[in-house]
Amino acid sequence: MKLTPFKETPLKIAYTEPNVNGHLIHRLSALIESLRTDQRIVVVCIGTDRSTGDALGPLVGTTLSKYRSPLFDLYGTLENPVHAINLEETMHQLNRQYNNPFIIGIDACLGQVASVGCIQVGSGPVRPGAGVNKDLPPVGNIHVTGIVNVGGFMEYFVLQNTRLHLVMRMSDIISFSLFHAITTSHRAVMPAVTQE
Repeated sequence: MKLTPFKETPLKIAYTEPNVNGHLIHRLSALIESLRTDQRIVVVCIGTDRSTGDALGPLVGTTLSKYRSPLFDLYGTLENPVHAINLEETMHQLNRQYNNPFIIGIDACLGQVASVGCIQVGSGPVRPGAGVNKDLPPVGNIHVTGIVNVGGFMEYFVLQNTRLHLVMRMSDIISFSLFHAITTSHRAVMPAVTQE
């Protein structure tokens, strides 16, 4: 029997799970440690505030921006979202500005009823727009997604009728866990940055 290496196995955990932050920090730290010392960490938070369910990415980005951390660069906030219309141009800009960056893609997604409220972390890119049948470029060396509602039928309507409480709680957990994973990884040689 061949076992799959720990870092290659995606993590899927409910936001209500005890010690959810600890599990996410542990997995994200392990994935971040795979980057080379010359790679810059860039967090790309995808989504729009025009749809409650799709606001997960910009909410995470807005919270991360309050840390003003020198350890990573950030794209996608409520004020300046990265969404279907500007995603391709944002990725071109990123590739022009950085030499082989380590990109962490963050997005909302739709799933099965039993998975709503779960946060997923894994290797490889997030595929924005897949839940609403859009063909957008994949984003990230690793990804973090939050399953905000049920997919399979009337996806735009479902995203617009997602509970804000769920999206806010998940965004708080993701931003806290990601920030702490980055600061505790082997790359974090600078003093910790405090939130405003």
